Amino acid sequence: MACDAEVLKDVPLFSLLDADERSVLAGQIELKTFAARERIYKIGDPAPQAYVLLSGRVKVSTVDEDQQEVVVDEPAQRDFFGFAAMLEQTAHQTSAHALEESTCLEISRDDIQTLLERKPHAGMDLLTTLGRQFHAAEHLVRARANRNPNEVIEESTTTGEHIADSVARFGGSWKFIILFSVILIVYTAINVALDKKAWDPYPFILLNLFLSMLAAVQAPVIMMSQNRQDAKDRVRSELDFEVNRRAETEIQGLARRLSLLDEKFDDLQDMVRVTRSR
Repeated sequence: MACDAEVLKDVPLFSLLDADERSVLAGQIELKTFAARERIYKIGDPAPQAYVLLSGRVKVSTVDEDQQEVVVDEPAQRDFFGFAAMLEQTAHQTSAHALEESTCLEISRDDIQTLLERKPHAGMDLLTTLGRQFHAAEHLVRARANRNPNEVIEESTTTGEHIADSVARFGGSWKFIILFSVILIVYTAINVALDKKAWDPYPFILLNLFLSMLAAVQAPVIMMSQNRQDAKDRVRSELDFEVNRRAETEIQGLARRLSLLDEKFDDLQDMVRVTRSR
């Protein structure tokens, strides 16, 4: 469906255009309507067009390494989405779905090039759009970085591991040492006081048997808890690595986009110089 030139007035990217330029651009831009829950594009699709949301709601999401959906952005009205992939002419790194019936402007790279040729100052609006997307990516990285390793570990903890942690925690406390010392003193004192009537006379063979059994059971339980602590440290390091890798990817992507825009501005400057020389 053809786009009405008046609609472009409310789109920040096109607000600098005059009436004639909006009319020319409106003749190139398509107006599309998507039904509720309809997919606009998916990860891996070619990106010849980007979209501007006019009405409705759209969700832009990706999938992390755990195969869980992560919402990257929910564009506001008059906001772009799918813009970076369209500029780079690469496949989409995200998926977009209409949460309700939504109307969007469909804009191609050629349309943007025509816009920049006619109105070079509109490039600042392009940078603003990219900056907004970058901030959304930063927010996503911070949200992923704030994942609590303890919560991740607790999700996979078994009852036996909880018991091992409790035993190791109690066995390595002053409470255990004091309580165990009191029991040993009372036990030996009673048996010494009973003399020949004692159930475990000196050298307390039964007590030594109990202590050996306790040590035999306590040692592997404490080792289980130590192994679990090693697993916790491994989860924390893996989460840190994921956050650092995502941050590096986002920074590289931003650098590529800025480089692309810089090349476009250089091309426009060359065109302006040629025009002035004539």
